[in-house]
Amino acid sequence: MSTIPSSHLRLTTVDTETTVRIELLGDLDYDNADLLLEAVTAKLAAHPRLRELHLGCAGLGSVDSTGLSVLLMIRRRTDAAKVLLYLQDRVPALDRLLTITGSLDYLTALPTGAARETSGPGESRADTEEAIPARPTGPDSSA
Repeated sequence: MSTIPSSHLRLTTVDTETTVRIELLGDLDYDNADLLLEAVTAKLAAHPRLRELHLGCAGLGSVDSTGLSVLLMIRRRTDAAKVLLYLQDRVPALDRLLTITGSLDYLTALPTGAARETSGPGESRADTEEAIPARPTGPDSSA
């Protein structure tokens, strides 16, 4: 009988005063998920001015229910700390899991009451809606 060894989770972090990026490589599962939760919890505690947490998911392997649970816990902790969470470079398997479980919108949407930074004065943002008055299409009636 042979067993397949689990793919260990490796984390690579890049920190600034207001942003932390953690690259995930490997499986986010029962054996490894606590490693990510501990790393995120430590970053939240060590960076009181943190505003954004980016999880790079391009190297992510499988994600089981424990991994999903950890992602949900991370979202709750970042919301409590008023830190925006971004799941970037998601692999199709992760998107599928998040969609099936109904957690995609929760994990990828802005927290309630959070506002993204606006563009400079006079500039509109692509993610905001603005009413634009319609121009009359008929002939000019002012003679």
